[in-house]
Amino acid sequence: MTDQPPASTPPGFGPPPPQYAPQPPRPAAPGPEFLAVDKHNSVVVDASGVAFEMYDITVDFPWAEIRSVHYKASPNGKALMVAVVHLDGRVYECVVTAKPRELLRGWFAQLAWVLGYYRPMG
Repeated sequence: MTDQPPASTPPGFGPPPPQYAPQPPRPAAPGPEFLAVDKHNSVVVDASGVAFEMYDITVDFPWAEIRSVHYKASPNGKALMVAVVHLDGRVYECVVTAKPRELLRGWFAQLAWVLGYYRPMG
């Protein structure tokens, strides 16, 4: 065997130059959030989309999968009813009880503003 200098790393191999090195993920830009919660259910609207939690089961709807979001008061005026219409036409609904009842009025105002921020065209 002959003594040879150690082979150098061929071009294109090794760590990437600093400008191409992987960057840590950037957090989503902060935006307004809506949260309505009762004993069993919750509705969250934020920069990532809409999330329903019903009896410890969470369903997330990213904005890209949502056709529209609708909301209204329950017939007895004690709960917020939120429906998400998926792009394929399926409808998902979550009902959150407002206790005290005056809380419902505040939820309506806040939810309208947050939905208008993320979905200005509906």
